[in-house]
Amino acid sequence: MADTADQKKSDHRSEKKRRLPRPPAWWPLPACALLGLAAGGAYGVLKAPEYAATSYVVAVPNETTEPATALGFAQAYGRIATSSSTLAYAQPRAGIDARQLRTQVRAETSPDSPMIAITGTSTSASEAADIANAVADALSLSSNQAAKNTGVQLLLFNQAVAPSDPASPSAPVSGAVGLCAGGLLGGLWMLARPARRKEEKEEESHPAVEEYPSLPAQGEHSETKEKESVR
Repeated sequence: MADTADQKKSDHRSEKKRRLPRPPAWWPLPACALLGLAAGGAYGVLKAPEYAATSYVVAVPNETTEPATALGFAQAYGRIATSSSTLAYAQPRAGIDARQLRTQVRAETSPDSPMIAITGTSTSASEAADIANAVADALSLSSNQAAKNTGVQLLLFNQAVAPSDPASPSAPVSGAVGLCAGGLLGGLWMLARPARRKEEKEEESHPAVEEYPSLPAQGEHSETKEKESVR
């Protein structure tokens, strides 16, 4: 028996020696930052570059129309720039399907000026410019049909030109974004870990004690037996 107890103690000591040291508490920060850097860099390398071209349309009031009215109509026309009717006009010139055209164009307006910015996006620079110009022309033609009633006319202010540089972030930029995002996640992880470590330490310092039903004392047990025998 003594030999087995000594053997258990020696095995326990050897297991303790074999255990690897715990990593430092700040290890999630560099690990998450490196993972974010790798993911962002891979995304920038594998994703095809995307180009964006913008054309501008301005709402011009008639002689009897106030400028504030033109500003209000510019906001309204900006909302219908990507509608199905406008895209149906633009689809022949853009040269792509109407459903695909909806995903590659957006319109923006300004609360201070009666200007509508129509931006086309594509993996081809020339196609991005064609999309923006096609939607701008379609919006002008469809809205000018009601110019006599509205008192506002849409005119092409600036035509889109094929961009020379892509609008999508490059691999270094996407890698930097991934690095920052990974570092942020690592920092949040580090903030959440102290509470867990505190709970683990409390559990180690106060181990759970199993409760067993209390047994009667030897004297009490003999007394109960005597009483039963008398009965």
